[in-house]
Amino acid sequence: MTNYFFDVNTDCFEEALDRFAQFFIKPLMSTNATMREIKAVDSENQKNLLSDAWRMNQLQKHLSLESHPYHKFSIGTKFFVVCEPGTQHMEALLKVVYELYTDYVLKNPFYEMEMPIRFELFDINLTQAVQKDRVALLGR
Repeated sequence: MTNYFFDVNTDCFEEALDRFAQFFIKPLMSTNATMREIKAVDSENQKNLLSDAWRMNQLQKHLSLESHPYHKFSIGTKFFVVCEPGTQHMEALLKVVYELYTDYVLKNPFYEMEMPIRFELFDINLTQAVQKDRVALLGR
């Protein structure tokens, strides 16, 4: 969960709150800004991989109840899905992507972080998962 804080003079509160709310109501999702954010999130993840405390925390999360919000991964990777707002089943599709990533990339003894993902079984299964989701959503 991300918490946002800001200070504002009381005489400007309504205008400032509206401006702040617009970041969530109508975010400006330019390609450059989106790629910068994806890189920042991935950079944070790469930094944390070297931390024993972070890895211990991830182990505790992994051992927690799967239905509890604490169980979720707390920072992201470079995986993202571009879709129309309100598109259904994106959480399920992303879960499949992460499972495939774990099974075919992270468990591969020849893979090192920062390497491009070039594993045929990952590509095949990812394509099948996306096509299956597309058929379920669009009927084609």
